[in-house]
Amino acid sequence: MPTFIRKLLWVAGALSTVFLFATATVQEASAQTLTLESALQTAFANNPDMAAAQWEIDIAQGGRQQAGLIPNPVASWDAEDTRRNSRTTTVKLTQTLELGGKRGARIDVATRGQEAAALTLEQRRNVLRAEVIDGYYGALRAQERLDLAQRSLALAERGLVVANGRVTAGKSSPVEATRAQVQLSEIRLEFNRAQMGLTDAYRRLAASTGAASTDFQAVATQAQAAPTLPSPAQLLARLEQTAELRLAELQIVQGEAALGLEKAQRIPDLDVSIGSQYDASVRERVNVVGVSMPIPLFNRNQGNVLAASRRADQARDLRNAAELRLRTETRQALDLWQTANTEVRSFNQQILPAAQSAVDSATRGFEMGKFNFLDVLDAQRTLIAARTQYLAATAQATEAWVRIERIYGDLARF
Repeated sequence: MPTFIRKLLWVAGALSTVFLFATATVQEASAQTLTLESALQTAFANNPDMAAAQWEIDIAQGGRQQAGLIPNPVASWDAEDTRRNSRTTTVKLTQTLELGGKRGARIDVATRGQEAAALTLEQRRNVLRAEVIDGYYGALRAQERLDLAQRSLALAERGLVVANGRVTAGKSSPVEATRAQVQLSEIRLEFNRAQMGLTDAYRRLAASTGAASTDFQAVATQAQAAPTLPSPAQLLARLEQTAELRLAELQIVQGEAALGLEKAQRIPDLDVSIGSQYDASVRERVNVVGVSMPIPLFNRNQGNVLAASRRADQARDLRNAAELRLRTETRQALDLWQTANTEVRSFNQQILPAAQSAVDSATRGFEMGKFNFLDVLDAQRTLIAARTQYLAATAQATEAWVRIERIYGDLARF
């Protein structure tokens, strides 16, 4: 084979190897970074609480199927006299006929149970979605807290180097270096706490998605910190469509259906019997027909009717209480959202840049001998406090968003 062709094949093989390695590296990196969409999909598919809630649909379906069944017939055999020549033998088949619409009332109650199971599953889905969002943005804040701690650590290390240099040059007291060392030790403790907080945040997020351990190394930063919430008028206008309030409305219907069933129970059932009787003494067989019914003289199901009636009234009051609570929570969450968002914008646009500029100016002034190290410490502490308050404001904004998501579900539908 000519040398030129061998070199060409070697170059092609090397390029292929590099391409495959780069592709594998990109895929591995993307697999180790968790996005919000993939976290939600994984949670809906693997969360054990969600999986358990889905079985309620089949359970309610079984209850609906059972409610529509009619009573089984009863076969009986009786013998009078044990002597063979004078024995009277009776064979009967008895069927209970439900009167008063009991079967239809049971079906109505079971059907409402099916609808309630579906709404409960929808409500659980909204709660799970809110939990995943809360855990995801909690992990983002933990990542940002660790990043801020790393920046503060770099500032403290720089301050210690400058302080040691001025002490060595005889321009500052050794106390300045001691203060810088104390500041560095405090920030290292905060850095360690930030690392532990990030690990805990990853574990909480993994648990909400149904994973026993974290299979990701980071969560992806969202292009938008949080979606723009609808106006109060838009949200409150759709309050009747929330899963929780629809479930409360359905519980009123369930209570009325249960009351109808208890009223139907006041009417006794009719037992119809048909059979044959054989008298061995006369060797004669006759047909037997019978009808029986309890006499509702004392027990007319009065207590159960009263209890069902009061439960229906209770369901109406609970529905009104749920509406009042949801309206209040919506307004509170929107107020919290507006306040927190204003604070976040103020920190991003003014406070954090100004605090960072103050630290840089104080550090340069200390290097040139214009300021003492107390000024540098004050500037660094002000910056750290501003960053801590910034993270608290972002946490409040996320909390408000999560509260709205828990009530209304996916806000992208608005």
